[in-house]
Amino acid sequence: MIAHLTGTLFNKNPQSVIVDTAGVGYHIFIPLSTFYQLPDEMEKVSLYVYTHVRKDMLQLFGFQTVTEKEIFLLLISVSGIGPKLALNILSGIGLEDFLGAIVNADSERIAAVPGVGKKTSQRITLELKEKVFDLLKEIEVQPREKVQIKNKEIFDDALSALINLGYPSRSAKDAIENVLHNDSEINLDTLLKEALRNLAR
Repeated sequence: MIAHLTGTLFNKNPQSVIVDTAGVGYHIFIPLSTFYQLPDEMEKVSLYVYTHVRKDMLQLFGFQTVTEKEIFLLLISVSGIGPKLALNILSGIGLEDFLGAIVNADSERIAAVPGVGKKTSQRITLELKEKVFDLLKEIEVQPREKVQIKNKEIFDDALSALINLGYPSRSAKDAIENVLHNDSEINLDTLLKEALRNLAR
């Protein structure tokens, strides 16, 4: 069972990475919170890993921090929540917002994430409320360098991320265009956050 990987970041996008370790490339699915903190490609990277094993499939899910992985494990412990949906929830709401929603029993905030729904969000808040208080003190927001990206590249990356999270293409495009209209030099990190905020309204 793979629990941690350190190697060269061979490739990255908002949904997954390929980490080269001793000549073997591991394809690892990640949440946006991890993507924001990744180094440049071909640099060293370390990820905490959850190995999901099924009869016909083996998938790896990676996280920048132990806290991200712990929240992911809490999510998949809820009935009806699989690894992909848990990852979408972490990407669609963010760590601090998610924990705040659980503590405040704000199931509507979680239900706004595509693929969740009202009943599932209520089940999440009910089953996890007593388990997340100790995690709140572990959340630390790491500073990230603002990197300017050409509009076409940033638009395509943001659109791909939102579509993979389950948002309709048209709605995703409108949200991205709305954010870029106000700040054409925005970085990918901020663009995704602002677009997700617009889509959740």
